[in-house]
Amino acid sequence: RPPRSTLFPYTTLFRSTQPIFEIRDYTIAQPDYAAYKTWAEDLAGPWLKANLNVLEFWMDAGIEAEVAGTDPKVSPHGQANVCWIIQWESMDERKANATWTSAPEWQAIWAKHPNPNAYLHMNARFMTAVG
Repeated sequence: RPPRSTLFPYTTLFRSTQPIFEIRDYTIAQPDYAAYKTWAEDLAGPWLKANLNVLEFWMDAGIEAEVAGTDPKVSPHGQANVCWIIQWESMDERKANATWTSAPEWQAIWAKHPNPNAYLHMNARFMTAVG
């Protein structure tokens, strides 16, 4: 039998009872950030929390990021200034709910977005909890 360390990615990622966490990071253009933050606080964040299993929605606090490691590189667009996490029971559940952006309520909120082109960088990662 191989050591547990070689099994870890497979046993953790494909356990059917383990939820998947979708971590979304956005870099919003600085000139649009204040208007985006108001829109997110007043409209987008509350709707997302009420309609998806959003654990939290975070906005940059204006504190300098700490970057370290053997090859610390930051995107030319800078650090993400928006982050939110959605918990899904599985990737199948996420796929089944992928049409949430087409919901009329969300479309009404999106129509009030101050600048849909302000997203310089968008990243979605999928993770499972350890332990």
